[in-house]
Amino acid sequence: MKNSFKFKKFEIDQTGCAMRINTDGVLLGAIAAAAKPSRILDIGTGTGVIALMLAQRFPAAVVDAVEIDGSAALAAASNAERSDFSKRLNVIHAAIEAYTPVHFYDLIVSNPPFFVNDLKNAEEKKGMARHTDAVFFEQLIAKVATLLTEGGRFWLILPVKQAESTIGIASGYGLHPVEIIHLHSDEGKPAFRQIVCMDYSGAVLIQRNLYIYASRGIHTEAYRTLLKDFFLAL
Repeated sequence: MKNSFKFKKFEIDQTGCAMRINTDGVLLGAIAAAAKPSRILDIGTGTGVIALMLAQRFPAAVVDAVEIDGSAALAAASNAERSDFSKRLNVIHAAIEAYTPVHFYDLIVSNPPFFVNDLKNAEEKKGMARHTDAVFFEQLIAKVATLLTEGGRFWLILPVKQAESTIGIASGYGLHPVEIIHLHSDEGKPAFRQIVCMDYSGAVLIQRNLYIYASRGIHTEAYRTLLKDFFLAL
């Protein structure tokens, strides 16, 4: 299938999706967790890859995936329908602000747009996927706060500065970081992303580093371990 990416237990057709499968998304899908989640929400699902990874990892959970872009939502729904997890995976074409489910979530994840107030991409769909305004993060956190169970966890991945400002916004809603993973391309490079887990517990913050490459073209053992259940090549 053209524009498709095969994983061990599902396949992603990326046709019509502005943002392709990338390292940010698959790492978030492999790492995000909560204690025995029964309901999971993926905000801005794109191709649906994170939602599918979570459905694979948590076989007792129902996964809802919200996507604002129509063509991406159609692709995600098709990918979900063709998977072994189709009965537990729902794709909803909607803006997260307009999404009004009747249930709460034990685990919420998001790989959101992050170029705040930056020059807009000339390609409209890619601009929607990768650019946003500062108010978006306020709206995102406010919505998460209404949907997360008391013992639930919210995970997202962002560039370092944006992660720091989003953590500040979240504190106003009672959500505080309990884990931050500093993502580096290799040991000689500064972190370029942070994977952040927040909840209402106020637990002591745990921080750690994750390196993608051990040397040129060679992934670290930590990276390989995280993705070995998903990637055919690992």
